[in-house]
Amino acid sequence: MFDEYGFPGNADADHAAPILATFVYCSRAAAGVGDVEVGRIIEWSQRRNIARDVTGVLVFGSGVFFQWIEGPPHEVEGLIASLYDDKRHYDIVQLDRSVEKRERLYPDWQMEPVGADDIRAVLHDALESTEDERNIAALKRILEHLDTSPLETLGRN
Repeated sequence: MFDEYGFPGNADADHAAPILATFVYCSRAAAGVGDVEVGRIIEWSQRRNIARDVTGVLVFGSGVFFQWIEGPPHEVEGLIASLYDDKRHYDIVQLDRSVEKRERLYPDWQMEPVGADDIRAVLHDALESTEDERNIAALKRILEHLDTSPLETLGRN
């Protein structure tokens, strides 16, 4: 059985679930971007994204950003474009991008500081699942930096 949007499932049970775009990525922080700047990013994003019905989670640790964004497709697409233009990070690796009818995984905007080992685990998982050569190269650069340089220098080229 299909609902009115053409998605499989129980139309009555699925009716309340919105159509959400999801964008998941990781990137390296640019020189000078640290906890204070990330705090400003979070504060600005919370205000801006509430009005756009965009939610998610931003993880920052060891100079690496990991972000899960979800919301209305047109709003998420606009946000993706601005992320690629943002000079506060580089080596952006798209880990997932989709549009589907479902409940939100992150209904409240959050930030979570993490240690280098947690970032390494996320990056290794991403490396194992990607087939895009540019993503593989960027992930390897990030992991190499984590393995060979002091953590506080990550993002400073």
